[in-house]
Amino acid sequence: MGSAEQRGERSGRDGGHWAYIGSFTSGGGRGITVAAVDPATGALTPRTAVDTVVNPACLTLAPDTGVLYAVSETEPGKAAAFRTGDGVLTPLGPAVEVGGCGPTHLSLAGRRLLTANYGSGSVSSLPLAADGSLSGPPAVLAHRGSGPDAERQEGPHAHQVLPDPSGAWVLSVDLGTDSVRVCALDPGSGMPRVHAETVLRAGSGPRHLAFHPDGELVYVLHELEPQLTVCRWDPVSGGLEPLSEVAVEPEGAPEDGRAYPSVVSVSSDGRFVWAAVRGSNTLVTLSLADGAEKPRVTGAVECGGSWPRDLVADRTGRRLYVANEWSGDVTWFDIDPVDGRLRRAGAVEVPAAACVVFS
Repeated sequence: MGSAEQRGERSGRDGGHWAYIGSFTSGGGRGITVAAVDPATGALTPRTAVDTVVNPACLTLAPDTGVLYAVSETEPGKAAAFRTGDGVLTPLGPAVEVGGCGPTHLSLAGRRLLTANYGSGSVSSLPLAADGSLSGPPAVLAHRGSGPDAERQEGPHAHQVLPDPSGAWVLSVDLGTDSVRVCALDPGSGMPRVHAETVLRAGSGPRHLAFHPDGELVYVLHELEPQLTVCRWDPVSGGLEPLSEVAVEPEGAPEDGRAYPSVVSVSSDGRFVWAAVRGSNTLVTLSLADGAEKPRVTGAVECGGSWPRDLVADRTGRRLYVANEWSGDVTWFDIDPVDGRLRRAGAVEVPAAACVVFS
């Protein structure tokens, strides 16, 4: 999920403001669309697109080199790197196999690119060359286990992998095993080594997590139940401790329709949490006014489309952007600075939209 883990007002390395939008080519998407961002209004204007990567379900941008990375949610799964500049993407070598199937998420940890491989239930670590291109064979950690949902949890399904704010640990979220694994990367091989595994409620299907800016709390969003688990994080010991659960299904949601939460995002000032919920197609606002460990639902709005797969703040932290996969668009919302509620401000057509990242 491209993601909201890293924020801060800055422009792209080439002096412009750009959004990179991944979309499912198997669903009619254009691959990776490059859109100009109006800094005053937040409006997106598509400029170019590249379809050299099949199903780029997740993107991430290296803050130091400006290199854009994409996973190819295919079997076997692949990853690709692109040089960015002036709204144009230039491939940095061919896509490489990640050693797993159906990667759904990627992130950077030092000089390694990490991928969460949903299909094979594994996490891969790929080395990066000096220019940011992908090099060398991947180191692959296979998850083990299953859950009570026979259809969705017959085995492990790693859905997200990312480093903690300290950079000492890597956390992988597994929908199939109802758990979050804490790993350390071997300094030589880059292999993720399991340090601890935090088991969450059986059948909840954890999908995505986000850190509070203080680095001491983690919010885990579940796909199989509309719940958010608040966890205490200890960056010294690498310990993740569940504290409480909060429902994120908005009031008035249809009883005959199942909700499938997808992404959780935390405001850069640590005052609000937002969750995207597919099925009900809503964006839920949670206030942290009672304490960061006590999120409270304060509002919900329609996502402006169907099946919101990604939810990410722009670099200013004043707007949220939603990739609506089924309706084929990206919508954006102004954030009320007082209560964190969302007001729809615009939309742009992007068939089979999957994710958004900003430079």
